[in-house]
Amino acid sequence: MIKRLCSSLLLLFVFVSVSAQNLSITGVVKDKKGETIPGAGVYLSNYKNATVTNTDGKFVLSNLKTGNYDVLVQMMGFLPYTKNVILSDKSSRIEIVLQENSIALNEVVIRTDPNREKYLNMFKEFFIGKTPNSAKCKILNPAVLNIDFDNEAQTLTVKSSDFLVIENKALGYKMRYMLQLFEYNLKTRIVYFAGLPTFEDLKGSNSKKNTWKKNRELAYHGSSQHFFKSLYSGTSKENGFIIYKLAKIRNEQRPADTVIDQNIRRYMALQHGVIRIGSVENDALNYWLKVKQMPKDMSILNRSEILLDTLVRQKYLGLKSINFSDELYVMYTNERETVNYTNTSGQSINRPLDIPNYQISIIRLLRSPVSFYPNGGTHEPKSMLFEGFWAYEKIADSVPMDYIPNSEK
Repeated sequence: MIKRLCSSLLLLFVFVSVSAQNLSITGVVKDKKGETIPGAGVYLSNYKNATVTNTDGKFVLSNLKTGNYDVLVQMMGFLPYTKNVILSDKSSRIEIVLQENSIALNEVVIRTDPNREKYLNMFKEFFIGKTPNSAKCKILNPAVLNIDFDNEAQTLTVKSSDFLVIENKALGYKMRYMLQLFEYNLKTRIVYFAGLPTFEDLKGSNSKKNTWKKNRELAYHGSSQHFFKSLYSGTSKENGFIIYKLAKIRNEQRPADTVIDQNIRRYMALQHGVIRIGSVENDALNYWLKVKQMPKDMSILNRSEILLDTLVRQKYLGLKSINFSDELYVMYTNERETVNYTNTSGQSINRPLDIPNYQISIIRLLRSPVSFYPNGGTHEPKSMLFEGFWAYEKIADSVPMDYIPNSEK
């Protein structure tokens, strides 16, 4: 009797474990009149998992694990649709109602912007990136981009009226990207963009596929996705990541802005608009102008290695989180900085002289804590800001969340 009971419990455990790893999102797509829509494309953001609604407007996205998913729907004549679905211990069924695209149905008035090409190139630089892979990336439908530049705020803002289609011949992907917001501030040089991408393999010869395979491995290893995936499994150090803390303290040698500006105005006034080279007033003015260029903060690197059991917390089943003060200084020791990154990116992070040129990235918290899933995906990407190598690698170097490197197959 005991043996039978143990066998039953074992079978139950196996069933629960397997079913938890094979969840699905099912549903139906309709218009606002309630009529089902066949032939609509249904995608999972950040994945290659995609399908098309059948004649009854129904769809199934299967073989999913516990996690946070964004379902994207695209159909000609209708506005793109997105819906967030969280899978925990059971599958989910949703109903999607598409709205007609009034812009597509009506005549489109095109206004010529003489600066559009300039701003479009700026957008490509900070969205696609400046890595070697970006040279083989092409936006196939830039006309869907709405570009605006605020001269006073010196801010470039880009939005999309439809899925942005990107062909990445470096990694062998065709991406559909629902751009929600792109913002680049020329004063602060901070780039922020958010959106929902989907991936589809490009067709190619065996030779091309082998090249794409190698490039995908390089793109994945050392990425933020690789870091959070290894952080979840507790293998970050084994995978080449070393984590330190970076604290920023006020630069005591730099006076307050009010004092600096007051002295600059004072010595400019004493010269009465005439610059006398070598004069006491001119030397003093140059001094205060140099002081103004001094950094307000100084970074102090704490090289005591952070242990995972003090950084990572189990939040829920299939979801962990990290919370920290100061900033995380993450070194990927299995790869070195590229010459292109070091010399041209402007993203390179300072390091102690005894540390080799490992790839270094910095994580700054904007909202805490940061929650993340077993596949390396984060619950709320807006909760942190990257600096260094992760800020350098953008869309041209991204792989799907369901990508599995050779080392894990």
